[in-house]
Amino acid sequence: MARLFLVLVATLYGSLAAWCSIDPAGTSKVVGFSLQRGAGQSEFLTVYGGLEAGMALMFMAAALWERLRFSGLLNCFLIHVCLVLFRSGGFLLYEVEQAMTRQLAVGEWVLAICTAVLLWRECRSRGRANVVTEKA
Repeated sequence: MARLFLVLVATLYGSLAAWCSIDPAGTSKVVGFSLQRGAGQSEFLTVYGGLEAGMALMFMAAALWERLRFSGLLNCFLIHVCLVLFRSGGFLLYEVEQAMTRQLAVGEWVLAICTAVLLWRECRSRGRANVVTEKA
């Protein structure tokens, strides 16, 4: 189950990386992001294209190699919890009118919750119900 989930997350981020890299003007407009010529375009390509491509590869590696599975789930959880927290802060601080931004928020919540469940199941199956006390 965790492997399939990580493959799906990797595919999602790979698709987002491709979309942001191929059509930065379109993707930035959909989420209300204004691109400035030159540096703004380069930054968008780097962060939204490059970082999401890196995340896709990280999640795919965790799906393919059993020894990376727990780390992949933990990374997925931490990333999406941070996205949920910062997105929630953004909703509180700013008027968000773009439907795509709300859809991304729902997706981030779903990924955070699903990852938490899978991480908990992984801990239980490995006899690590309390990850915090585990020695490195």
